[in-house]
Amino acid sequence: MASLMEELINILDVENGEYEKLLSLSMKKTPVIISADLETLSRITDDEQEIVNRINALDKKRDEGMKDIANVINKDVNSLKLTDLIEMLKSRPAEQQKLAEVYDKLTDTLSQMKRINEQNKELIESSLEMVQFDLNVLQAYKAAPETANYTNNAYSAGAYMGDNKGGFDAKQ
Repeated sequence: MASLMEELINILDVENGEYEKLLSLSMKKTPVIISADLETLSRITDDEQEIVNRINALDKKRDEGMKDIANVINKDVNSLKLTDLIEMLKSRPAEQQKLAEVYDKLTDTLSQMKRINEQNKELIESSLEMVQFDLNVLQAYKAAPETANYTNNAYSAGAYMGDNKGGFDAKQ
């Protein structure tokens, strides 16, 4: 059991390190989003994907470790949580403290990740709204006013001046 707990603590510690790297990249992403530097944003996203792949592998190891521990203590792996393990380790204060510390670090890192990602999401949504606004202004600019031509019966026969294609023309 002791070696299983040490292995779980090590996996959680390494996983926290990967999340801290991901947090650092997310923080670098914020000014890049603001400056609309798509090339740098693409590089950061590629780096993030590599870290996420490593985190996924660590998650699988953590799940296996939790299954092993659940089998040893005869608990259901689906209902077993890290907080439960911390509580169960009262008789082993050194392991309890290590697990509690790594749990707290991981919780704090994930909380910061959530906050930064929410901020970046809002920035991206604002950027998309600005792009949509610019497109609407361009479309409105292309639509010229209707001419004041009338037929013999006093019905408007005016046509729109300018180009009335409607849509994006990649050839322009």
